Amino acid sequence: MHIKPGFMLRSMGEDHIVIGEGLAQVNFNSILSLNESAAFLWERLVGQEFTVEDMVRLLMEEYEVDEELATKDAVSLAETWKDQGVLE
Repeated sequence: MHIKPGFMLRSMGEDHIVIGEGLAQVNFNSILSLNESAAFLWERLVGQEFTVEDMVRLLMEEYEVDEELATKDAVSLAETWKDQGVLE
């Protein structure tokens, strides 16, 4: 999977928001807000193919979490991104 082109992560203070550049990506009914770890993953994964396992590895390397929690979080985040239409 990969993040669709045209979506950009913007940080405003401690808030991280994904926006679509161009009207085709804009959905004014929902805003994709990311916490710190989700924003970290976005920054590391944008522009490349990745798997949930890649997300797990990155979470375990960056944060002091075990594989079970990292997997749970990565699966949930990937599903959210798919539901929001930012992944292909």
